[in-house]
Amino acid sequence: MSHAPPMSIAAAVNSSSPATLSSSPSVTPAGQMENTPQNNECKMVEVRGAKLASFTVNGNELICLPQAFDLFLKHLVGGLHTVYTKLKRLEITPVVCNVEQVRILRGLGAIQPGVNRCKLISRKDLEVLYNDCTNAR
Repeated sequence: MSHAPPMSIAAAVNSSSPATLSSSPSVTPAGQMENTPQNNECKMVEVRGAKLASFTVNGNELICLPQAFDLFLKHLVGGLHTVYTKLKRLEITPVVCNVEQVRILRGLGAIQPGVNRCKLISRKDLEVLYNDCTNAR
């Protein structure tokens, strides 16, 4: 069965179709964020009353998914693997952090010290995921 590429954060970051992701100046062909000063500016944003780490890429706010999981989702689902399964079903594709973003997130305590990978998700996609987790109960 053939599906159209999912319209997700990759599309938002790209500002065109997901099929041209590899030509985006901010995301590598593997879906990882490019290591540029603009992409590595972190700020804390309020989501559902909590402060979460985020990066702004091409005008799109991307939120730290593991931090959002710890604060909002872990009491609703079995684990982070369940979240990634839900994202796949919802056709939401998170963006992989670059090395510097991971260092920044570790420094802020948004992710654990030993973690060397992290994914980012848009606020809109996080709301879709959260609603899916709360409605699945």
